[in-house]
Amino acid sequence: MLEINKIYNMDCLEGMKLLDDNSVDSIVTDPPYELGFMGKKWDSTGIAYNIELWKECLRVLKPGGHLLAFGGTRTYHRMTCAIEDAGFEIRDCIQWLYGCGFPKSHNISKAIDKKFGAKIAKQWAGWGTALKPANEPIVLARKPISEKTIAENVMKWGTGGLNIDGCRIKYRSEKDFESAKGGDSGSTKCNIFSANGKKQSEKITPLGRFPANVILDEEAGKLLDEQSGISKGSSKPRKNKGTGNICYGDYKTIITQNDTWGDSGGASRFFYCAKASKKERNMGLEDVEPTTVDDGRNKPIDNPFLRGKTPRQNTHPTVKPVKLMEYLITLITPPNGIVLDPFIGSGTTGIAAVNLGFNYIGFELDKTYYNIAIKRISDITPEPEKTD
Repeated sequence: MLEINKIYNMDCLEGMKLLDDNSVDSIVTDPPYELGFMGKKWDSTGIAYNIELWKECLRVLKPGGHLLAFGGTRTYHRMTCAIEDAGFEIRDCIQWLYGCGFPKSHNISKAIDKKFGAKIAKQWAGWGTALKPANEPIVLARKPISEKTIAENVMKWGTGGLNIDGCRIKYRSEKDFESAKGGDSGSTKCNIFSANGKKQSEKITPLGRFPANVILDEEAGKLLDEQSGISKGSSKPRKNKGTGNICYGDYKTIITQNDTWGDSGGASRFFYCAKASKKERNMGLEDVEPTTVDDGRNKPIDNPFLRGKTPRQNTHPTVKPVKLMEYLITLITPPNGIVLDPFIGSGTTGIAAVNLGFNYIGFELDKTYYNIAIKRISDITPEPEKTD
């Protein structure tokens, strides 16, 4: 078993073989999207589609333990299929929505104009080849439980559930909380009717709204409010309309509150998380000795592309925000648990784990990103021991 709270500069497939069976409590990772992003070779190796990789993740994860893995909108399906084929149960898909994506669309009209002339190109004005990126999907998967019930599995392994209360969405104000109390009814309870018709009640807790499978940044939240307005939930129960066992199975006759549970409001129902700021990305790198080259005018300039060196800026192109990783770790990791990140990049998962008081293990193959991760984490903890 490898030591915890360390990042290992090695291939994660080889590194995970050094971990014991059923030894980590959760996996939160941002693997390559296999898009060849910015010409990076590490983003076109096929590793995210490698079933053997996810089988190793399955082996080291405790029964009932959860995996969260980011993916690209064009390739997420292939990664998810590999995770499922490795033996995981696919439980959900979380969407991180943001409003500041940069369009990478090819202007068809200009391309035609260049080759065939403006007259032909005119009819294709305004046509392109891609949409503006505004979301990243995150697969939520679970290793099958080893016991007969979730309760027994949790008692044996400490894994199997999601930390709902730990990830509730806080009300923004007293008015916001009041609006959640059953819409116009003002009730602080929502009614749930079991299949036998027995009425049950669940109190709307001051801890916040039930976490959803959508995460927004501020701009996306604003856009949502502008387009949808403020929604009002209904306090009336409804009966599921499933037929046979095709749709609802054993729960086809259950009567439930509508999906909003009497809730009302706008995008405040969802967790907010903006992209990582420049300051956050470069945390811990400010005092790094610059790696320099001569620009021809006897003036040294930073050269972050010297392999194996630690640049003064975070050169990783897909840095995730610490707040987002904290939220995801909290959702699936039991108290005192070990979080594994096979693709820790510039160290954000480790930073989030330290902030929350969890233990972590990370692997990063690229030497430059590994050095960046070490420096970023050492900004909040004693410098981790290098393992190369």
